[in-house]
Amino acid sequence: MAQQVKLKAQKRTVIGRNPIKKLKKNGLVPGIVYGSQSEPMPLQVDARELSNVLAHASSEHVLVELEIADGSQSTNRLTLIQEIQHHPLRRELLHVDFLAVSTTEQIISEVPIEAFGDALGVRTFGGLLEYSLRTLEVECFPQDLPDIVRVDVTNLNIGEALHVRDIPLPSGVNAVTDGDLTVVSVVASRVGEEVIEVAETPTTPEVITEKKGEAKTETSQP
Repeated sequence: MAQQVKLKAQKRTVIGRNPIKKLKKNGLVPGIVYGSQSEPMPLQVDARELSNVLAHASSEHVLVELEIADGSQSTNRLTLIQEIQHHPLRRELLHVDFLAVSTTEQIISEVPIEAFGDALGVRTFGGLLEYSLRTLEVECFPQDLPDIVRVDVTNLNIGEALHVRDIPLPSGVNAVTDGDLTVVSVVASRVGEEVIEVAETPTTPEVITEKKGEAKTETSQP
């Protein structure tokens, strides 16, 4: 199940380009928390603390208990990191969106997929393991959200595939992604295909024959 982490935040009272630049210079990341039961609240979090949370997570969709300071008061809100914006060239964190959630209401979120095992078609026939999906959309209560979905490909041969419907999920977790979609498959490598084609192509020896007229002309010369 998803590990719940704690993160301190402060309510942000000023918005705009210049204040945000100042936040970044002070090592803070602007963000917002929103949900169906409350108004959106601008906030700010420490860039290093947020980076540390993400570094120990299997994906950016992390279950976070925010401790939001507002002057002399503070409130705790259970949230899910919904989106993170990065600088296109640097790995700098630009903005973070938190979705307020409840332990009594189901959510829909994406979970990363990880294949494990040495596939039969790879280890025996030199095939290639090919991913068609890297994440799986699931529905569950926040506390039941898995960190990662692991798929056993040990018995997968060339030409075979695992689909969404084949993935075992924890109790209380249901796949939202179409069950007929392919998750991972084993395909023949192109090098292997070329070798097989060359080996199977029959070779016919070239037969060279002389024309009778040419042979007679050569023998008649002194």
